[in-house]
Order: sequence, then structure tokens, then C-alpha cells
Amino acid sequence: MFLFVFVVVLIATLSLSGNAFCAERLMVFAGAASKPPTEEVAKAFEAKTGVKVDISFGGSGTVLSQMMLAKEGDIYFPGSSDFMEIAKKKGAVLPETERIVVYLVPAINVQKGNPKGIRSLKDLTKPGLKVAIANPEGVCVGTYAVEIIEKNLTLQEKDAFRKNLINYTESCDKTATAVSLKMADAVIGWRVFHYWDPERIETVPLKKDEIIRIGYIPIAISAFSKNRDLAQRFIDFILSEEGRAIFQKYHYLMTPDEAFAYIGEKKPVGGEYVVPSEWIKK
Repeated sequence: MFLFVFVVVLIATLSLSGNAFCAERLMVFAGAASKPPTEEVAKAFEAKTGVKVDISFGGSGTVLSQMMLAKEGDIYFPGSSDFMEIAKKKGAVLPETERIVVYLVPAINVQKGNPKGIRSLKDLTKPGLKVAIANPEGVCVGTYAVEIIEKNLTLQEKDAFRKNLINYTESCDKTATAVSLKMADAVIGWRVFHYWDPERIETVPLKKDEIIRIGYIPIAISAFSKNRDLAQRFIDFILSEEGRAIFQKYHYLMTPDEAFAYIGEKKPVGGEYVVPSEWIKK
């Protein structure tokens, strides 16, 4: 009798375990430029569908490398068009599934109250400041930062900026954190960083002629996905009214016109920028 009960319990346990392992899951490789709303969207999708969403956040180039090395993942969700274009060239995503989720405007982010009195891009060249940018080789906001510096500062000003540069951060969220934790006086980041941590971060807008282009956050199904229908459902949810409302709550720009209005001028949208070799860490 004891043996019979043991066998029944064992079968039931294995059956439950099997169902757990068979539960649907999605793997998302995401740039950290969308981290706060993406985490919330994933929870809402899980609650609505029962599908578990696993997300690997980091620099857009870093997570692309991870996805390609592992040859797995259902969705690639970088922080800018630059890295989506790289993913398409490398055959890592299905180009026909690409969609734009939100738009981003680069800005200077400083500590709340702006204790160093930073008012412009050229102010970042003043002696004694601690400035950080994201690693331009693998992080979207770092790519934009270098492009802005190269197009707007003189050779002497770039040298002065580099003397103030304390670090390359590893992702968008770590770029914002550098200000939040007062490791840096300022970063060249995204306007939206202020809304991630309004108690500790303030945004100083760049002049409209200093902004080269507007960024956007694209999303596409990975070429390695084994469940493309489910991946498409997640993309559709992000683009739905419910998903968009979550991004709006964090003050992301939902259309190019919103970005143009914020800047005060129309700018190119998306595109690519090749980072000069002197900015690449050896």
C-alpha cells in the first residue's frame, strides 16, 4: 500500500513539474534605454497571458552579442536604430517584424538642483567637473553622446571634455545612475532619464542646433525565436493602448512630432553613426 501511494505521488509530482516546464516563456534581449517601462509592460503581459517574460537588459550592442552567441531569444529590443541596423545586417532579427515603439531626445542630465550650474554642452569642458558617458561601442546613448561632441566641440574643447571624463558606463540605466548616486556631475544621456528618478536627476536641454538626430527605440522578432507567434503577441501588446500608456507614464515621446516640439525644430529621425576609433576603448 505504501509503495502504491508513493508511486501515485511521484507521478503527480512529475506531471506538475512537466506542466511547469512546458509553460510558455519569452526571452527578450533589451537595451536599457527602455528598462523601467519594459519591466512594467512585461509584468502586465504576464498577468494577461500567463506567459513568463525573461528580459536581459544591458548595452544594446552587448545584449545583441549575447543573443547571437547563445543563438536564442525571441525578441531584440535595442535602445536605438543604430543597433537594430547592425542586427539586421548580421541576420539576427526578422526585418519585416521591426516596429518603432517610442522616440528619444538626447540631453544633459545633472544632479537635482544643478549644483554645478551646468547650462550648456560647452560647460562640460570646464575644469574640475566629473562627466560620464556610456560606452559608445555598445550603448546607444554613448553613440549619440560621441556624435554630439564630435559635431559641436572644437578640438581644444574635446580635449577639455576628455579630461573631465571619469568613466564609460555600461548601459543607459547605469548612465542615469552615475548622476543619481553623484558619481558624476553630469552625463550626456536621454531627456527621459529625469523621469526615471525625478528626486535626484534634472535635465538640461541641449540647444536645438546641437542635436544631430532624434533616436527611437525599435523592436523586432529574433531570427533565433522558436515561438514567433508568441513573440509577435508581445510586440502587439507593447504597441497596444495599454502598452503605450505605460511608456507615456514614464514621459517617453510617442511620435516624432512630440520630439520636434520639445526640441523646437525638425530633426532627422533614427539612422546610424560610426563612432570614431579614438573613442573606442582598446
